[in-house]
Amino acid sequence: MKIFIIAGEASGDLHGSLLAKELILLQPNIQIKGWGGEKMKSAGVDILKDYRSLAFMGFVEVLLNIRTIRKNFLEIKQQIQHFQPDKVVFIDYPGFNLRLAPWVKAQGIETHYYISPTIWAWKEKRVFTIKRYIDKMYCILPFEPQWYTKHDYSAEFVGHPLMDELDVLDNGYNHHKPFILLAPGSRKQELKRILPVFLALLPKFPQYDFIIAGAPGLLPEDYAPYLTEKRVKLVFNQTTALMKGASAGCIASGTATLEAGLRGLPIVVGYKAQPLSYQIAKSFVKLQWISLVNLILNREAVAELIQEELTRSELYLAVHKLLTEEGRQQALQIQQELIKALGGPGASKKVAQMIIKFSV
Repeated sequence: MKIFIIAGEASGDLHGSLLAKELILLQPNIQIKGWGGEKMKSAGVDILKDYRSLAFMGFVEVLLNIRTIRKNFLEIKQQIQHFQPDKVVFIDYPGFNLRLAPWVKAQGIETHYYISPTIWAWKEKRVFTIKRYIDKMYCILPFEPQWYTKHDYSAEFVGHPLMDELDVLDNGYNHHKPFILLAPGSRKQELKRILPVFLALLPKFPQYDFIIAGAPGLLPEDYAPYLTEKRVKLVFNQTTALMKGASAGCIASGTATLEAGLRGLPIVVGYKAQPLSYQIAKSFVKLQWISLVNLILNREAVAELIQEELTRSELYLAVHKLLTEEGRQQALQIQQELIKALGGPGASKKVAQMIIKFSV
């Protein structure tokens, strides 16, 4: 069997790697190629293009890179035609994947989608593309299958892959003094807009160091302009340990918010986008919250400071509350609620089994 996996972001690279490991365990002779990163490569995937060259986020950024995006479509079509896979697995990244899906389906190839796009939040009409061109959708959020049912499509809730990592033995990152974790996103433009506000906390909390969790899609030199204080440290490849060892965290929206919540870390979610992109998105997005923690629990369990709300003063007040005993207890309560909502481990294994057994 031959499978082509397409992941266009750091989180997709992680989920793709966990899936690839399970596929290889089930069928040791399976051939897997695709687009992804180092995690997928380490899992045994033949990476034909690194996802870091695909990281265009926001309406304006996409328009500025439209020629590159068109070349990417041409390139991946040629690679798929040459490889002739039995199945293609799309992992999230809907702006690219859902545009490619009709072409893949037209080639007579099975189409599987792991980690549903957030079409329940915006671009709801994408469900028609999914119904027509995606053979099977695998959801990692418990409320998603019911949404699809309302649109006459059967999707499968498989659990969240982060649940597989909860039992990993890790005592937390070893640091000589208490620290606050900063996770400002996985793109250069996010660093530019978000990290300076996070770092403005330094004089407010002199008893704490600040450790930045380096994103897989970025390099040390991307962070260099922000490492001007001795109390600020950059650490790569230890996000889980950092979340377990930190006193509190300032997290940009995304999978990291859920990962922190599942580890009982008191967090505040802070995010700033390119102003025009934000205004356009705001007119389409239906969500009351942007963090996965709040979406899953359907309440404002963690504070969210979005766009103009992300100021030094508001961030200070939020972090100050997190560092109290009440803040720590609330984080532990949130952790238990999330674990209950997301079910048990084994998401990657379930998806691998379904993909192999599936037949159109």
